[in-house]
Amino acid sequence: MYDLQVGFTNNQAERDLRPTKLHRKISGLFRSQAGAERFAHVRSYLSTTRKDDMSAIDALIRLFEGDPWMPPQPR
Repeated sequence: MYDLQVGFTNNQAERDLRPTKLHRKISGLFRSQAGAERFAHVRSYLSTTRKDDMSAIDALIRLFEGDPWMPPQPR
């Protein structure tokens, strides 16, 4: 209530889940548990980088070059 940097609603959480729900609606399911886990890892990585104002393409380029983006360490 006092920290104005915290989002007022849970819309960000809903936006993060939307691609997964959309994939499930269109395809019905993932072909394997491993495929579902890979999808979740990539979506999580891209969602986190987006929250730190990095474009998806820049984040993926760094990832495939072996230098994945990491969030700054809290002090």
